[in-house]
Amino acid sequence: MNIAKEVKNWGDLHHPKVLDVIRMVLGLFLVVKGVIFLNNAAYLRYLIIETRAIRQSPEIITVLIYYVTYMHVLGGALIFLGLYTRLWAFLQFPIVFGAVFFVNITSPYVNSELWLSILVLVLLFLFIILGSGPLSLDRLLSTTKQTEEE
Repeated sequence: MNIAKEVKNWGDLHHPKVLDVIRMVLGLFLVVKGVIFLNNAAYLRYLIIETRAIRQSPEIITVLIYYVTYMHVLGGALIFLGLYTRLWAFLQFPIVFGAVFFVNITSPYVNSELWLSILVLVLLFLFIILGSGPLSLDRLLSTTKQTEEE
């Protein structure tokens, strides 16, 4: 058995229900963060261009902002529901990693967002390993599929 299947099986067997509540809060947080990015997209674009945080053309910066927004909203919703949680946590990981190491660390003062970003990064890594858990659409769909086969 390869390592990915072993990690998946271990994660499925060792997943307390309280982690499902944490997974739902994490998903909700990502959705809210994505909506905030969507509402402030023009300001974020202006801020990135003015501070030269990313040395790219304005069009690429706009695409990046909308990509991050889309990934947070869609990924957060699916993490909240527990549908393909490992995949969406894996897709969120580089975005939050970038936020921790490229956005928050460059701040010259103590940044409370840094600790929140680190917590989200750790939780995403946790759900990449553990998966969605017993209170999820993944589990509901897998049990429905098993009862139909029997």
